[in-house]
Amino acid sequence: MLQAFLVALAVFVCVGGGELIGFTMLNRPIVIGPLVGLFFGDLHTGVIVGAALEAVFMGVVNIGGASAAEPGIAAAVGTAFAIMLGKGTEVALTLALPIGILGLQIKTVLYIFLVGMFAKRFDLLASQGKQRQIVFLHFGLWAVNWFLYSMVAFLGILFGSNAVSALLEAIPEVVMNGLTVCGGLLPAVGMAMLMKMLWDNKICIYYFLGFVLAAYLNLPLVALAVLGAIIAIGIGMNDYKFNQMASMGGAAPALQADSAYGLDQEEEEFFR
Repeated sequence: MLQAFLVALAVFVCVGGGELIGFTMLNRPIVIGPLVGLFFGDLHTGVIVGAALEAVFMGVVNIGGASAAEPGIAAAVGTAFAIMLGKGTEVALTLALPIGILGLQIKTVLYIFLVGMFAKRFDLLASQGKQRQIVFLHFGLWAVNWFLYSMVAFLGILFGSNAVSALLEAIPEVVMNGLTVCGGLLPAVGMAMLMKMLWDNKICIYYFLGFVLAAYLNLPLVALAVLGAIIAIGIGMNDYKFNQMASMGGAAPALQADSAYGLDQEEEEFFR
């Protein structure tokens, strides 16, 4: 009971809170996974599972009709089962996608049949200038909507742990090995979805640079992240200088460039 309540609390605070105060990324697995792990007294597993699920759902951003799965409830329930059953990321990766798809459908139903029913009520209150009633109705609907949504996670943990445990024990080892391999491929799918949205021929060279550094020089992720931040800052500073030079116009940019970079007369004429 307590574990089910804690998982539901994580969903309510992170997923519901993220919807309330804006696009805060609170509903991402990298946030919810460690939080559930902290609640369950196993922060280490929570961080590992959260990072693994974040790699899967990294390219999943539900905007309007472009929706695929709900990563928040998938991360909360998947992390909880991974810790409770002691199976690690294999269980979390196997359960995450179906739970995420189911969670998205339930979220859509609540939006349509609960929040949507009060759309005309909001219009009526706005036409009457009743601001306090609008605020009360807004926060009231938010609380009810995400309470019901969190109950899905609560009931899933409360009644599903034994069923999930029995199901996993009944699955042959060869099938579990196959699911583990498939689960290992899911982070690559998530990265591919993200790259599809962000790919640009002008900056793809940095992707290949990171690949070479990781694959052939075996640099850890922390080192790659630091190098990426250094490159990003360098490019940003360079663009800022060029923008300043372009905004000043005339001979002033040329003088600044000569002073900053020590260009001689021939180089200055060349760059003009």
